Amino acid sequence: MNYHFPHYRMSLTVREHSVRHIRRIVRSLLAEWELADLTDALELGVSELVTNVLRHVPDRRCSLLVLRLTAGVRVEVTDGGQELPLVPSMPNPGTESGRGLTLLDAVVDKWGVAPGVAGGKTVWFECFRCAWPGLPE
Repeated sequence: MNYHFPHYRMSLTVREHSVRHIRRIVRSLLAEWELADLTDALELGVSELVTNVLRHVPDRRCSLLVLRLTAGVRVEVTDGGQELPLVPSMPNPGTESGRGLTLLDAVVDKWGVAPGVAGGKTVWFECFRCAWPGLPE
């Protein structure tokens, strides 16, 4: 794909410490793009998606795309896993997992899942700047 906006793409095999390193990359990109106000939401979102690869994709391979948009950022994580994630209607309070996509839904502006043409999937989310009066755009 040819993007006209600044972007960052990487392919990796996710390891235990990958999430921490990817959060640093995202933080650096947001500072460079003057979108540091989106850092908390994007770090949480990318952490959730990459952790899901670590837990649910057998070969742990994925690609990450961080794309600067006009008023925000889009993140895509593509992997070869066949199972599409679903947001549980009511997470079980007794389990330690299963809340990540519910949390993602609460902190990003929109997100979704697209099945891949040759299998696999892309899970994506977008965060936009608030257009509150008096805040810099």
